[in-house]
Amino acid sequence: MGLLLALAVLLGLWLFMIAPGRSAKADRAPFAGRAFAHRGLYELDQSVPENSPEAFRRAVAAGYGAELDVQRTKDGQIVVFHDDSMQRACGVDKAIRDFTYEELQAFPLFGTEARIPLFSDVLRIFDGQQPLIVELKYGPDWELLSEATRRMLDEYRGPACVESFHPAMVRWFWQHDPKRLRGQLSEAACFSKKHVKWYLAFAMSRLLSNCLTRPQFIAYRLGPKPLSARLAERMGAMKVLWTAREPGDHARHMRENDAVIFEGYRPKEGKTE
Repeated sequence: MGLLLALAVLLGLWLFMIAPGRSAKADRAPFAGRAFAHRGLYELDQSVPENSPEAFRRAVAAGYGAELDVQRTKDGQIVVFHDDSMQRACGVDKAIRDFTYEELQAFPLFGTEARIPLFSDVLRIFDGQQPLIVELKYGPDWELLSEATRRMLDEYRGPACVESFHPAMVRWFWQHDPKRLRGQLSEAACFSKKHVKWYLAFAMSRLLSNCLTRPQFIAYRLGPKPLSARLAERMGAMKVLWTAREPGDHARHMRENDAVIFEGYRPKEGKTE
């Protein structure tokens, strides 16, 4: 009897930890059933670079939403850029926060004419025409980034939700912008353990921080999901898949998920009817 009680308590605790937050159908509607261009509708050879103004203009024109990444510069500007280091995109092994926005304009994106854009400029490109998934990148200035992003999204009149790998940022939005749809990015521990301790990678992959953040959607990396992720979805979390890369699988991904983040092809399901 004692063992059964202990198991029941442990089960209840586990379910409490992984339970998602609630969201209204109206809040989910702009994002449900949609395809989102990963970092804009860019070319894999970077002739149209990822997270560039042209990539976002192409996404809008094609009728896709977009998933993009925001970071904070040395002088407090919010720019759209993915990597922790600028090495891959700009050939400089430094971080965005090491430069002012003006200084960043000296660095071309992938050797093209494009430069790292301001988040405000990207919002003007979208102008409420297509939905946005905004990923906040964690760093020492994460609270300042969160606050600045919140203010900009408050002024923006289009559909935009937020997500992050780091639970602290998801929790921040729960506390400071509770009406905005928020999501937890996650992936199998074999990927995360390249960047964090194995036990943190395990906890992140199993969504054990949901009790602190109550995300309303789970953006999980393409591949097998642990039981905890599947249960969180059964308990009401929106299912967002990243990143689809095979056009032949797109229709199935759309059937099996509430939203799909894609790159490297142009799906037919960009627009809702």
